[in-house]
Amino acid sequence: MSINSNPFVWAVGLMSGTSMDGIDAALIKTDGRSVQEFGPALSVPYNPKFRQQFKGYLRKLSAPDQIVAEFTRLNADAVNRLVAGAGISPADVAVIGFHGQTLFHDPNNGITVQIGDGALLKDLTGIATINDFRSNDVAGGGEGAPFAPLYHQALSKSLTGPFAVLNLGGVGNVTYIDGDTILAFDTGPASAMIDDWVYTQAGLAYDEDGELARKGAVNQEILTRLLENPYFEKLPPKSLDRDDFSADQINGLSLEDGAATLTAFTVQSVVKALDHMPSKPRRWLVTGGGRNNGAFLKWIGEAVGVPVEPVEAVGWRGDELEAEAFAFLGVRSLRNLPLSVPTTTGVSKPMTGGTLHPLS
Repeated sequence: MSINSNPFVWAVGLMSGTSMDGIDAALIKTDGRSVQEFGPALSVPYNPKFRQQFKGYLRKLSAPDQIVAEFTRLNADAVNRLVAGAGISPADVAVIGFHGQTLFHDPNNGITVQIGDGALLKDLTGIATINDFRSNDVAGGGEGAPFAPLYHQALSKSLTGPFAVLNLGGVGNVTYIDGDTILAFDTGPASAMIDDWVYTQAGLAYDEDGELARKGAVNQEILTRLLENPYFEKLPPKSLDRDDFSADQINGLSLEDGAATLTAFTVQSVVKALDHMPSKPRRWLVTGGGRNNGAFLKWIGEAVGVPVEPVEAVGWRGDELEAEAFAFLGVRSLRNLPLSVPTTTGVSKPMTGGTLHPLS
């Protein structure tokens, strides 16, 4: 499909987030500025063996070719299932926005690593593919994250600001929107530390609906120490790696008290984000897997004192939002539109990016 022959084109977005639980794939029709139509979406969980093997490469600068190829094949399978299920052919899709998996993120030293073989994905799907979305931003002095804010802004043109879109994935990030004003940054830990805690303590994948946290007691002394991390005082834009915070301080707590303390840590990191916003949001819209954690929503709502709702309250698809964002960014990259701006990543000027793997 010629990207220039139609203002609106079908695009697939792929996301494997910091929770490393699987791949989200979504199909949208977009011109890179707005969305005309939402197609189907799907999630493909990793099998437990691959997930544990894959997580072994976190904080490393690369992964073996075999792992990268297997990860890419899993993404290709997701794309092929998605496109076939939509009743269209690969030729009807202009581009795949392939985020890949972040292994290492250290923008202060000019490093961000997302693995995934864009050329192989293109070959396995028959669709032009763009990957390596973040490197250009980091090379331009930006944080390389978060990268969904321009998509949040595109979806929210009918909403009254100021409001905040809070993504509670493995790491938390927020987009503050008030008309043309947009500000974005990582808030702190979200689900990753809790997931790791309940897995190491009880073999559980996550704290379902925050039930363990609700049964536990927050250790206020440990919480205070966790909140002394200088990251919270740093002015945005700013970003985090999945493992920038350590849960070592909660060792020795019970399963429930540890979950409660880490959940409270996430909540208070969101509260601290208010210090960096131009004005107090009138509402918070929550996306990412953490929006299914009732303790998160309840405790954040009590702390910020305004409505805190899943993004479904305004008709967005929370499970697919990040994948949709990379479909949107894929089209923006094809059309040489900025993927990030100074107030979202701290880059010096609006920055394009991505590496294109064309069909020919």
